[in-house]
Parts: sequence; structure tokens; C-alpha cells
Amino acid sequence: MVKQVMTGAENIHWHLQDLYTGMDDPQIEADMRWANTEAENFARRYRPGLDDLDAAELAVAMQKLEAIRQRLGRVGAFRYLSYVTHADQPGYGAALQAYEEAATSINNQLIFFDIAWNAVDDARAEAWLQDPALATWAHLLRNWRKYRNHLRSESEEQILSEKRVTGRALWERLFDETLTEMRFQLRGKAMTEQEVLTLLSNPDRSLRHDAAESLSTGLESRLHTLTTCFNAILADKALDDRLRAYPHWLSERNLSNEISDNMVEALEAAVVSRYSLVARYYRLKAKLLRVSPLMDYDRYAPISSEARRYDWAECQRIVLAAVHDFSPELGAIGQRFFAEHWIDAALAPGKRGGAFAHPVTPDVHPYLMVNYTGTVRDVMTVAHELGHGIHQYLAREQGYLNADTPLTTAETASVFGEMLTFERLMREEQDPQQRLTLLCGKIEDTFATVFRQMAMHRFEVVMHQARRTEGELSKERLAELWMQTQTEQFADSIQFSPGYRWWWSYIPHFIGSPGYVYAYAFGELLTLALIQRYRDNPAGFVPGYIAMLKLGGSKAPAEVVAETGVDLDSPQLWSQALDYLASLVDEAEALAGAR
Repeated sequence: MVKQVMTGAENIHWHLQDLYTGMDDPQIEADMRWANTEAENFARRYRPGLDDLDAAELAVAMQKLEAIRQRLGRVGAFRYLSYVTHADQPGYGAALQAYEEAATSINNQLIFFDIAWNAVDDARAEAWLQDPALATWAHLLRNWRKYRNHLRSESEEQILSEKRVTGRALWERLFDETLTEMRFQLRGKAMTEQEVLTLLSNPDRSLRHDAAESLSTGLESRLHTLTTCFNAILADKALDDRLRAYPHWLSERNLSNEISDNMVEALEAAVVSRYSLVARYYRLKAKLLRVSPLMDYDRYAPISSEARRYDWAECQRIVLAAVHDFSPELGAIGQRFFAEHWIDAALAPGKRGGAFAHPVTPDVHPYLMVNYTGTVRDVMTVAHELGHGIHQYLAREQGYLNADTPLTTAETASVFGEMLTFERLMREEQDPQQRLTLLCGKIEDTFATVFRQMAMHRFEVVMHQARRTEGELSKERLAELWMQTQTEQFADSIQFSPGYRWWWSYIPHFIGSPGYVYAYAFGELLTLALIQRYRDNPAGFVPGYIAMLKLGGSKAPAEVVAETGVDLDSPQLWSQALDYLASLVDEAEALAGAR
């Protein structure tokens, strides 16, 4: 039997009453009716055209549009957050689906505005954007014009929007609910996906082996459904790209990230060029663990057989102390997440796996979801999501439409929070063996964020290309592409179990957010550059960092990052950050040699 370790997080649930009192709160329907009425009024006022507006009047229109979308966002956040902790209960899924259908209908009344704005000639649009009355909205409106060649007519846009609710969105829901309801048999116990994944970092190698086998067997038993979900999403993405005239599968994502195709290619090339660093580290790990060959299920094994466990109270202390040491202002914000029940940390049968931070709307506050089991990796996950939450909290001052950051900068605060927490742990730990364990864990987490995510990005590239040239992909073809892109980073340092070929099938980003994952590598390496800047001048760095977070998505990523003194366009940015990763491996080798 597998014994469940109690952490004190068993009763840590978020309080969604800050949004609505419950699933049947009459205010939910009242807000949806208000949004619908305001959308009708908005269309009646502005559908005749924008040419007769001056800059101040266009600014008023933007304020009205933001208010409608914010009210819809509040209801949507409540329905989604309720669903992810009760995904096994049909009523929650039905309520989310009903919201999405109603919200789509309301938003369809507003589609004309994007089309009308993009129909304004360039000279007129630029004159408006230079007017101080539109200063708040200038960056957002400029970005919207980047999509002008990819917008269709209003009726076509409405059809595409309506079809998404009954098409792609339902495939995403089926994928989520399939994995949520699955139980993986392990040593006489039926376990959730999250519980099994946690055991892959257990000190007991035989338990890691059995956990990996359980995950593989469980996934293989549902591959028909999961493969169908993948093919549906791949086909839907290809259709959307064709209808919108995007030149390749990643174009839309790069536009939303406000990043050029060339920068993504440069990032990928820089990371792949340092794959040898991954193999070098895992050869060291094989020696430290005294195992040969090092298997895929050994990648996250602790170096020490007596890995530290952290109860929820200790996790809270460590993470908040790390943030407070950096900035008391940010530490005070972080404290509110714990004290005011903005976090859901307990494991629960109907709860979705993984972790996230949801910004909700500026008139409320963000919420964090984690699945806490007490490992050091879980402590780092809490630090990661708290970083997101603090970022989202600070960016609220930009308003609903400007607060949201592109993925290129969205991961900076989260990874920065991880680094601060790691350094706090290292300062507190005196035992050399535990220090080595912590360092190796940090290297592995960083490698997972940079190299593993880039390898997954490369899988997405070949998967989308294959679907567009070969047609529907079999589970065997997807497995072939997965192994091709996953094994190249490890060279001969790791041996893979036969069942590992099915592990592509549980990654939610491939389904819910195609093209997302390269942003993790981008954010991690950018954060390493920020950390080095912080170490050079701690007192001078903090104000600029906080200013960067407060800007949210109100300016271009390069302008936002420039607040800290880092040049996002510097050709040395990626190589210097990767050099820092190499220094961590150097340190691990030195500590291992000194044992």
C-alpha cells in the first residue's frame, strides 16, 4: 500500500465568496443580464461607425467595452474556479458550459468593434493614438491592429466564435474530465494523476518505477479518447489558421506574445545548442544515485534518501520570508493570499491536477490553485504561483484589458519567486548532503522549465506540421514524434521505459493552449538575467522590478522589461542566462566531489 503523507494542506481551500456566494447566487444571472444589456447598448451606439468619434469619445467607448468584458470575466472566473475543484460533478461542468455559451452570445454583439477599429485608415488611427486622451489604450489598440489581416467579416467571426463553444471548448473539457476521473492502480490503491506524478520524486526507486508503470498503463488504457482529443484540437487549429490566413501554426501565439518569429527561433536555437548540459548533469546524477542506467523515472529522484518534507505551515513561512526579504511591500501582498483564503492547496478526488494562478478581475483579486504534497518541489510550485499572483495583483491598477501580460513576460515573476525561495532554502540548510539535494532539485526544475519545455515545444512543432501534411495522427505516430523530440536532449544519459512513449497524452497545454510552452523557457532565461541584475545592485533593482510588474500588459514586453535595466533585444541575453545554468552544474559537481 502507498501511505498518504499529511501536510496540513488538507483543509486549505479557497473562498470564492469574494466573487459570488454560491453556484446559484442570483447576482450571477443579474451580472449576465447587465452585460447583455450593455452590449446591446454599446452596439447601438457604435455600430454606425467610428469615423465620427474624436479621441476622447473613443476612450469612452473603450471604458464601456472594458466594463462589459470585466463583468463577464468575473462570472467566468467563478464558474471556472468552481469547476476545476469539482470536475467530477456534472453540474459544475454544465454551469461552465452554460456560461461559455451565454458569454459567447454577448461577446458576438461586440465583435463589430474590432472590425471597425481595424477598418480605420492608418493615418487616422495613428492621429488618434498620439492623442493624450487615448494614452491608456494606445498600446492595446495598436496591438489589435496587428490582427487586421486575420480578421474575417462580422458574420464569419460570429460563426467562428459560436462554433468554438461546441467544438474546441468541448474537446478541451473532455480531455480535462478524462484525466480528472482516471484512477491509476498502484500497489493496491487507486490514485489520481497528481498523486502518481508526485511519487516520481519519491526516494524509493522501486516506488518510482511502479508509479511510472502505473501512469503509463493508465494512459495507455485511455489512449483512444486522448488521441481523439489531440487530433480534434490539431485539426481545429489548422482550420482556424487557414481561415484566418496565418502563415504557420505558431503565428497567432507569437502575435499574442508580442514577439517576433525570429526571436522565438533564436531562443530555440540557443537552448538546443546547450542540450549537452542536460546530458552532463544526468550523468552526474547517475553517479550520485549509484544507478546504471539512469531511467526516466529517476530524473526527479532526490539525491538524499531522506528527502526533507515541508508541511503547509513551513511552506508558507519559507515562501513568504523569501518574498519579504526581497521586498516587504511584495511580502505583505503575498501574506494576503494565505490569510484571506485565496489559495486552494488540498488534494481532492474531483480536483484538476497541476497548478495555476487566475487573475480574475481587478475589482477582486487573483486565486491560486496547487496540489500540495509536502515535497520541496511543491514548495517551489507554491512560490511560482504566488509570484504569478503578486504580479497579477499589482497589474490590476492597469484595468481589466491592460492588466493581462503576454506570456513572454507572464512567467518572470513566478520564476523569480522560485529563485528567491530556492536561495532562502539554501541559506537555511546547513547539512552538505541536503544542500546538494536542494541544488540538484533546483537544477532539475530549471532544466524542466528550459530544456524540457523547449523539447515539448519542438514536439508541438512536428505534431502540428505532421497533422497538416499527413492527416489524422495515430497514437503510434504521436508517440514516435514524442520520443524523437524528448530523447535528443538527454543523449545517452537516460534510458526510457517502454511506456514513456505515451506520456505526451496527459500534457494539458497541448490541448488548451497550443504554442504556449516555449514561454516557460523564455520566462526562465529572462528571469535568470533579472536575478543577475538584482545581485549586481539589490537596492537599485527592486523599485524597477516592482514598476515592471505594475505595468502588466500596458506596454510592449521590451518596454516593460527595460524598467529593470535588462535589454530584451540583446543577442547575449540567452547565452548569458544559459551560462548561469552551466554554473549551477559546476557547483553541483564541486559539492558532489567534496562529499
